Amino acid sequence: MTDLSRRHLLYGSAAALAALGLAGCVSTSPNGQVASAVPPQPKDAPKPAVEAATDEGLPLGPLSKARYVAMYGAIKDDRFPIPAVKLSIIKPPFRRQVVEYATKEAPGTIIVDPQHHFLYHVLDNGKAMRYGVGVGRQGFAWAGEAIIKSKQEWPDWYPPKEMVERQPELKRELAQLQSGLGMAGGPRNPLGARAMYLWQGNKDTLYRIHGTVEPRSIGRSASSGCIRMIDQDVIDLYNRTPVGTRVVVLGSPGSAKVG
Repeated sequence: MTDLSRRHLLYGSAAALAALGLAGCVSTSPNGQVASAVPPQPKDAPKPAVEAATDEGLPLGPLSKARYVAMYGAIKDDRFPIPAVKLSIIKPPFRRQVVEYATKEAPGTIIVDPQHHFLYHVLDNGKAMRYGVGVGRQGFAWAGEAIIKSKQEWPDWYPPKEMVERQPELKRELAQLQSGLGMAGGPRNPLGARAMYLWQGNKDTLYRIHGTVEPRSIGRSASSGCIRMIDQDVIDLYNRTPVGTRVVVLGSPGSAKVG
């Protein structure tokens, strides 16, 4: 089998998993504790450095096709290769771009607008980096504030027990990991290349900002509350975003207040 055929097979299987309607980013253990997808770290372990990203001199508004082809091109130097995303499946408004954005929130804040399927990373001077996102479908939409308590590259995924019972075919894709039954991080994992974990105080909301193996879901309300991003975009945001970043999820029709 060629490398290209193998890659298509891997991503085809991953897309099939995404199409199952993944309910939740993380499960809870029998005693009610969160089965965290973030490996435990020694107390004296140094915090990972955040590589500062810039707007790269990007002008306001959409870029040229050539710039977007490069922006969403294949990434070959990550832990796992990430395939290019066809521009034809990303509607122009949902492509990464700097926009004018008036807000009282401080630069560095992340604001999610579920109704319009946008995520804004607030910049200086009344601007923001805007990304297209996938958000919670009907019955799973939420609003509230949180902070990014931790971040993970190529995170493990632990589907809720109820989901495995509802979709027993998932068992073939799962293995016993350090925090329970789950899927190790990698190119077939529904959480994609990066995840940022949203907490309120000492409570895990169980919601994440994460990548996706199904870029066609961007601009749609298809998740179970997590905020999905194209892998190239979530890597960009991840590099801009230190632990402790404030996240504001705006209200939308039918959303439930969290916290």
